[in-house]
Amino acid sequence: MTQRDFKSPRLFVDAPLGAGREVALAREQGHYLGNVLRLSAGDTVLVFNGCDGEWRAQITGRKRLEQLTPLEQTRPQDPPCDLHLLFAPLKHARLDYMVQKAVEMGASRLTPTLTQFTQVSRINLERMRANAIEAAEQCGILNLPEIDEPLPLTGRLAERDGKRLLVFCDEAAPQASPLAALKEAANDGGLDVLIGPEGGFSEDERAALLTQPRLVRLSLGPRILRADTAAVAALALVQAALGDWT
Repeated sequence: MTQRDFKSPRLFVDAPLGAGREVALAREQGHYLGNVLRLSAGDTVLVFNGCDGEWRAQITGRKRLEQLTPLEQTRPQDPPCDLHLLFAPLKHARLDYMVQKAVEMGASRLTPTLTQFTQVSRINLERMRANAIEAAEQCGILNLPEIDEPLPLTGRLAERDGKRLLVFCDEAAPQASPLAALKEAANDGGLDVLIGPEGGFSEDERAALLTQPRLVRLSLGPRILRADTAAVAALALVQAALGDWT
């Protein structure tokens, strides 16, 4: 395994990366490096763009920090975990938390899904992306998740690939060992994890979900969890049983 550098600052850049290939810094990035981290021209940081691995890059600039020059690759790009999180949107602070933790837990796609009892229908996708980038920068992650436009549950189910395993986190499911239930399934076509809203799923929604092919209906235990907590718990269970923790 490649040794990771946990001490150097990391920065996401939306540009191709290669040895000697200069990357312009956005003004806010230059401000962050110079005024927040107190770095100066000649110092180095780690940079990534989600497809070219991680690079050590040198900061350059005169009056202000203006660009980065990649020097050497520190880690090659790793393949993303084929794990999608489908979730009913939440209010700002809790959605921020869910996005950050989903990225940390390896989700490769974030899919807002509108249900009958969803409390929030308008989502700031740019804010979601900013939170995903921040989580990846802080946690040494090389991949950024794709972020989908919101879609009602009926439309989401209609467009799903039936070869993917759907992990349906259902508050009405009989209580049983979630790890045992997951380990009986097979992850050979990708994983979709579905988390509902605070009010749960309607009976019509539950009936529609139970007709899905390749379904695991999961109880998350005897306690009622908030939706953002439920997402973290479900992703941890899935990664432990079927994902890249095994």
